[in-house]
Amino acid sequence: MAAFSCGAATLDRYLHQLARQDVKRGVATAFVCVDAGSGEIAGSYTLSAFSVRLKDVPADLQKRLPRYPDVPAVLLGRLARDLKYRGAGCGELLLLDALQRTYKATSQVAAFAVVVDAKDAHAAEFYGRYGFRFLQDQPGRLFLPLRQLARLFGGNPSRDGA
Repeated sequence: MAAFSCGAATLDRYLHQLARQDVKRGVATAFVCVDAGSGEIAGSYTLSAFSVRLKDVPADLQKRLPRYPDVPAVLLGRLARDLKYRGAGCGELLLLDALQRTYKATSQVAAFAVVVDAKDAHAAEFYGRYGFRFLQDQPGRLFLPLRQLARLFGGNPSRDGA
């Protein structure tokens, strides 16, 4: 793990120093992708319980949701891939793994969407290619309704709220 470097100091520091603590404290579950050939960490991400303020959800989706102040979500955090794997599709594999895990978990625990915080415009563009949309009044915070994951993974979209 010491060799992992994604080019963003905060993400490198998180994986090196903080991920294990967050897992022990029960505030995040960390997942890593290991290169089978070298044994090196190629990438990682976390999943955590989260909530979204209903007023931040675009109006077209608000009308399908209950009028609670907050709706449940899953936070996909700290997705990073080592610079050595740039252009190899590692980021996409990590994202799809996170989305599939989230979708499977929502058969047991309800969530309206997966939420991500894009660290910059490049990251926002990456998530946008997979259907993530910006939440209202929250620059850099994007979401993907679980209904879209149902379509992606062949489930029942009516189960998945808006």
